[in-house]
Amino acid sequence: MLHMSGDIVDKEIISRCLQALQSTSPSYLLLASLDAARAQLNESPDVIFNQAIELANKAKSLLKQIPGISVLEHSHFPNFPAKDPLRLTVGFWNLGLSGYKADKILLRDFGIVRELVGNKSVTYVLNHGTCREHVQRLILGIKHLAATCYSIQKTNETDHAPLDDIIMKLIPRDAFFASKRKVTIKESIGKICGELICPYPPGIPVLIPGEVISSSAVNYLLHVRSKGADILGASDPLLSSIVVCNGENY
Repeated sequence: MLHMSGDIVDKEIISRCLQALQSTSPSYLLLASLDAARAQLNESPDVIFNQAIELANKAKSLLKQIPGISVLEHSHFPNFPAKDPLRLTVGFWNLGLSGYKADKILLRDFGIVRELVGNKSVTYVLNHGTCREHVQRLILGIKHLAATCYSIQKTNETDHAPLDDIIMKLIPRDAFFASKRKVTIKESIGKICGELICPYPPGIPVLIPGEVISSSAVNYLLHVRSKGADILGASDPLLSSIVVCNGENY
């Protein structure tokens, strides 16, 4: 735990230093549960997840039958050696819903807790503590959501492919220590980012210090923020401004 008082040290600089070093999930409870799971798995590694995998396969089969719902398949990524059978990634974009909105409704109305939520989908995880009642509640909730929203609207959200126009002008260390200024988000396009900007969930940075800010990155950040994502790392989480590096060449 770091205690700070007074104005001898710039708190914003300390915050940026910690952000570059610390985990996004620093939890001793999580670490302890992982160790307990490792010990339990060691007792019967060949059969401990058999029932959970069976339930996951059944849930996937039922989800694929719901109009407006898509399910991530291993076949979507043929170059990947395998897909975790205990994770179900469910897409809601054909219902006109973002993953954030669908997750909020399912949690509020059905008590369904997700593992990870994204712009277009929600990921649920099953384990050896999952029972048939849990799967039935998941299917019931998503069926209700689909019946409610599918009859009202069906829209296709703009696809956001992985950003492939990334250009680094400075190494992150040089960008971190460079002098900086704030500009509006529209003025930031083409300039060098001076902060790490990370939508959560899923917690993957879209911009890092030293990267040239592209229009596609800005559009994506504004889009996910409008759908309910929290913006971490940015000095302005509302994204009306972005910190950029000073300098004649950038």
